[in-house]
Amino acid sequence: MTTKFQINDPSIESQWRALILFGKNSATYKFAFAKSLLGLIEEQKTKISLADLAIPFADSIVAHIKTNDKQGNSSSSKFLEGCRNYIAGTISQEQLYSLTEKYGFVNVVDAFQNINGGTIPDKFYEKDYKEGKKDIIITDNLLKIKELFQYRNLEQEVEARWNLVETAWNLQINPNLLEVEYDEAKSLFFIESDVMKRIDVTSVRDSLNGYQKGKCFYSFQDISINKNDSNTCAVDHFLPHVNKIEHAKLGANINGVWNLVLSDSAINLDKKARIPEKKFLERLFNRNEFYIESKHPLAETIVNQTGQTKQLRRKFLEENYNLALSLSIQKWKPNIEIKGTF
Repeated sequence: MTTKFQINDPSIESQWRALILFGKNSATYKFAFAKSLLGLIEEQKTKISLADLAIPFADSIVAHIKTNDKQGNSSSSKFLEGCRNYIAGTISQEQLYSLTEKYGFVNVVDAFQNINGGTIPDKFYEKDYKEGKKDIIITDNLLKIKELFQYRNLEQEVEARWNLVETAWNLQINPNLLEVEYDEAKSLFFIESDVMKRIDVTSVRDSLNGYQKGKCFYSFQDISINKNDSNTCAVDHFLPHVNKIEHAKLGANINGVWNLVLSDSAINLDKKARIPEKKFLERLFNRNEFYIESKHPLAETIVNQTGQTKQLRRKFLEENYNLALSLSIQKWKPNIEIKGTF
């Protein structure tokens, strides 16, 4: 059967990320479902009933409601109300899980593997609803994810996307006014405005990694976002931070999301404050457009910072790149480059 789903990189890893990064965001159920599936990978399960799946699914939703009440665009939801009632102590945990099994999976099981009007080529599970039973059969495609280098980063990416989506909903900010800012000292994205105190949203590394496919922006080597790893990736200013005052005269925030990329720590140390070769500017443009196409909350920030149209955004990058070059004496390229695209 043909599908409308298209992806330049057909790998299992890219198909998974496409669902998390580009799937519809009418509710956060898909994030809870994704975390539940990742748990099955860890346990190497090949089959699970909805009754058993309801436990991690409901637990994830409840944990997030405690911080951000709004978890969907629907005016009413029996499942979400049940989660709120459990938090309030008016129903038991057993009642919560029973309600989750009945109402929590109504749409997400069928919708999770769909994108752009079609189904991903390599399904991660199949439904087995017959003879009064409701089971999910896990395919080898999902289990293979554990073999990937990026497996260790996927749950953090899901959480980062979830945090950004729910924060944008709960703050009820006009998207045109949404400005996600960067705290360099803490490597965090935060939101702050005249009408609210600062709200820390999520880790910069966790947010950016999926949009770079877990690769160093410059060398395309695999990178890790785990703070406990010896070679945790660096958050790099594509155009150096040292010239922030000059860029500000052009209306550019050098600390903006548009200028932040993840790089291998050794590559970052080698780059320092030098200006990347021009070919990397096109890569930065494509990375930013990747965000915008995904309807990510950071997309609005990038549009606000760089321009409302592709033409204006390209012009913005060109002008700031040329300014950075005029203030520098040397272009830079990594000493290691693996072929790849974002």
